Amino acid sequence: MKISVEKDVLLEALQKVQSIVGQRSTLPILSNVLLKAEGDSFSLTTTDMEVCVKTNAAAEVKESGGTTLPARRFFSICRELPSGQVDIEVDAKDVTTINCGPAFFKLVGLPEEEFPPIPELEESAVYTLDQNVFRGMLEKSAYAASTDETRYILNGALMSFKDEKLTVVATDGRRLALVEQEIEFSEEAQADLVVPTKTINELIKTLQGEGILRIRVSDTQIAFDFDSILIVSKLIEGTYPNFQQVIPSQCEQRVAIDRETMLTAVRRVSLLTDDQTASIRLNFGKNKLELVTNSPEIGEACETLPVKYDGEKISIAFNPGFLMAPLRHLDSDEIFFELSDELSPGVIKTNVPFLYVLMPIRVT
Repeated sequence: MKISVEKDVLLEALQKVQSIVGQRSTLPILSNVLLKAEGDSFSLTTTDMEVCVKTNAAAEVKESGGTTLPARRFFSICRELPSGQVDIEVDAKDVTTINCGPAFFKLVGLPEEEFPPIPELEESAVYTLDQNVFRGMLEKSAYAASTDETRYILNGALMSFKDEKLTVVATDGRRLALVEQEIEFSEEAQADLVVPTKTINELIKTLQGEGILRIRVSDTQIAFDFDSILIVSKLIEGTYPNFQQVIPSQCEQRVAIDRETMLTAVRRVSLLTDDQTASIRLNFGKNKLELVTNSPEIGEACETLPVKYDGEKISIAFNPGFLMAPLRHLDSDEIFFELSDELSPGVIKTNVPFLYVLMPIRVT
């Protein structure tokens, strides 16, 4: 194999695929990136056996072929190369020479035959939607997914294609984030799919364009096609819990609050919370919201926000990290806080189809 490619093109392609490469993989080949060249382009592919990422870019291909190279080392080399054209040549023993201006490297790789093949999808459904819209949906919900490996079905986000809309849901049992978007698809394409958090994070990082995203689905896998990138992932098998059961059907009070003001106040007051019993108390009174934290071993903090509220006094405690999470990821200027009493879940809504359910903390 022999190619010439601009450094910036090569580096951008590597940045799209190298993040899923494990540093301590049990299989040495999984630490490598598959480099293939044919026609007038080259491709880079990485996988951890659960997620596979592939991208293509233009290059002058003088000789077709392929090899695999240590991904992180190859990325480090390319990042430090001077600007200009990079000449890459691979010999029969998978030794790769890299030339760029005065810089020269020789990197030992592994045969491309050892690299796991890209999964072939026998697709049962195809969906299309705007990249930015989909990325926004993931950003507004994925942070609520569980990291507890004993509840494997919650270690991802539910993508529910039903009733002419896509609903994305993530929960860890203590909070739940949900966002909806109307899209068009056939009645036969209705499905509930649970996508691993690792795949979701890869999509959030990689989806940057304004074009169309194609989602292709088989019984056990899902593929995301956009720009020159392909991400193929296993689906999490099992039945996602009935999330509708935890969404309060009605609330006693609804308070409009400036999102940025609320986020800043919670962040300040939470500076004096204890990691062991992290909680922040929200005291709703006439036209004011008081945020309070009190720890005998650390100290106390209090901040008062003006709000339009004339209901009964309510005092309710939440985990400050969980309370700040949606405020960080939303882009609405105003949020609506719905609550009934100190033992019922609090709900955050906005003017877009989004809601966040947060279980309160009982503080003695």
